[in-house]
Amino acid sequence: MLTTVPLPSSASSTCTLLSVPKQKNYKASFHSLSLKLSSLHNGNNTNSDNTDNVATTSIHNNPSRRLALFQLGAALPESHLLGGRASKLLRVDGNTSEASTSSKMASMSTALAEQNVLEWVSNDKRRMLHVVYRVGDLDKTIKFYTECLGMKLLRKRNIPEERYSNAFLGYGPEESNFTVELTYNYGIDKYNIGNGFGHFGIAVEDVVKTVNLVKAKGGRITRDSGPVKGGGSIIAYVQDPDGYTFELLERGPTPEPLCQVMLRVGDLERSVNFYKKAFGLQLLRKRDDPESKYSVAIMGYGPEDKNAVLELTYNYGITEYEKGDGYAQVFVDNVDFLRELE
Repeated sequence: MLTTVPLPSSASSTCTLLSVPKQKNYKASFHSLSLKLSSLHNGNNTNSDNTDNVATTSIHNNPSRRLALFQLGAALPESHLLGGRASKLLRVDGNTSEASTSSKMASMSTALAEQNVLEWVSNDKRRMLHVVYRVGDLDKTIKFYTECLGMKLLRKRNIPEERYSNAFLGYGPEESNFTVELTYNYGIDKYNIGNGFGHFGIAVEDVVKTVNLVKAKGGRITRDSGPVKGGGSIIAYVQDPDGYTFELLERGPTPEPLCQVMLRVGDLERSVNFYKKAFGLQLLRKRDDPESKYSVAIMGYGPEDKNAVLELTYNYGITEYEKGDGYAQVFVDNVDFLRELE
């Protein structure tokens, strides 16, 4: 059973809804949040990105924009959002709940959301859990990631009744490290990545050595190893078999080698504010490069050298991007969720 609660949105948004599964056994709930590219213009829904039992919040920007904002999904107790006043605000009818009085509901829920939801987001403990995207050949991609990028295959599963398989890879256990979740949908061997997704970042101790290994394995190098423009850091760009780009960053030993997800946005300030309020991400640093005509904001739940971060890139004058159907979402784990329920 779902309850639907309006959340506050910016003046240009058309709809902001949070759907929360209402159930007695909350321990059976999925306890993550998802950051997800939302298609507002395309009705196609390519199969699974592993969001079973996860309700979603759509932050709808101008429907004509091809790169939407993101979706926030959470399976949390209703009382976590609205406290004891939930029953007074919602009217349950069958499997759905509707606001009894729209005008009163809007003002009351806005105040409650500001008081309860955003306070909870900023106070709980969380981390980036895994990033989900679709590939055309699961075994080929696993081979590239393990042999060229040094990842480990953590687990793999096949769901024939839903016609998809997925695999989790990373540099450490899922319980403590950021990982990738590769999804293969039966019979689909190619995806359009679009240009809203940018790249993943991997910290390596020797970029040149890693690039040479990728070359030896027949991988594609899109930017050879060398110092970054205007700095001394050594980087390189490589592509996996499906065309997803990985930036190799030369750094010392780190507990989180899979360190970055870069996404392009049409309004940097608005995006930064959204991630702060909706997900509790901290703005770690911001950089503007007028010469190259772009700005970057780095956001995360802790220092860059120890945590995976989200890199938001704004290219001057570009407000629209193509979503594509390859990249899906980033899941954010609430570390204290199960402990709170107990």
